[in-house]
Amino acid sequence: MYTFQLLTITHDMSRGITIGDYTLRIYQLMFLLSFILGFQILKSILKREGADEKWMDPLLTYSVVATVIGARLGHVLFYQPEYYLKHPLEILMVWKGGLASHGAAIAIIVAMYLFSKKVSKTPLLWILDRIVVVVALAAAFIRIGNYTNSEIYGKVENSTVETVFLYPAQEYFTSYYGSFFYDVSFEGTEKSFEQDGITYPVYTATFTTKENANTERIAREVEVNILRRLSSLDSEEQNLLPLPGAKADIISPTEIRIDLLGVPRFPTQLFEAAAYLLIFVILVFMYLKTKKKHQLGFLFGTFLTLLFGFRFFVEFYKANQVGFEEELTLNMGQILSIPLVLIGFYFMLTSPKRPFEYSKKQEANLSS
Repeated sequence: MYTFQLLTITHDMSRGITIGDYTLRIYQLMFLLSFILGFQILKSILKREGADEKWMDPLLTYSVVATVIGARLGHVLFYQPEYYLKHPLEILMVWKGGLASHGAAIAIIVAMYLFSKKVSKTPLLWILDRIVVVVALAAAFIRIGNYTNSEIYGKVENSTVETVFLYPAQEYFTSYYGSFFYDVSFEGTEKSFEQDGITYPVYTATFTTKENANTERIAREVEVNILRRLSSLDSEEQNLLPLPGAKADIISPTEIRIDLLGVPRFPTQLFEAAAYLLIFVILVFMYLKTKKKHQLGFLFGTFLTLLFGFRFFVEFYKANQVGFEEELTLNMGQILSIPLVLIGFYFMLTSPKRPFEYSKKQEANLSS
């Protein structure tokens, strides 16, 4: 079946911005921006309601610590428990990747419970109704970071807007074959190759060898080792595939060129980022223009229902993150989303029974 393709994005962007000897990864930058912008918005919300200025620093601390620890432990427990039982020290290595939004959601709820008891002396749902507004925005920023990181991407499919993620392959080549060459670049062509109903765009890969290298020998290594490696994995695990009959051509004493197939995928990270941004707008509208903020749990329930409801459906278009998900009818992201959606519905439906409007006087009564 023909699919109208509006845009094919070739994604080979660097994972970071180099400043001197330090590289700030775009994912880290998105994470940082989400906290800075989110905290400023939350600060404005709380000031609007006359909340105590002394809440702000502890609130930031609780939020950051809960998000990082919860997201990491969520990945460890939900996705790779066996691996981390064998490598427990790697649990601390968050820079190696592996964060789960479901774990972050649970940890934030726990942290806000502690914050409401120890600091704000307000009902837990009151602070949750406000913090989820900025959590939705943070989720959008983080998914953009995932996109730049070439991770949590979609299944192999030709779609109206598709992405070919080339950076993982670029990193793989330079890591595993660095003794042969020091750089590889990709250039799109107007050619394509169709196989099993999928149209794969053709890219020309140019390998730059080290000086005084045996270019002829390396060209044969590229043909034999790299093409064999690309052929050994299913396209669900690959972002490049060999072009049948491709040969490595020596362009110059230090350049080898070969055609490879780019694997088109759903850019699900961008789908999620757009959805979470819309949820942020909806929650802001509800907070500013309706009285739902005075019904404890309504905004919190709306957040859970919309965000994890969308997460459930978008998972149908995402590649599985770990091997055991291949054997599941629903993947882990969907399984974890279902109870959160149900909890969200519960809080939305029962919120009219919990009217509450914050004031300094009420805070004093709650503290006494």
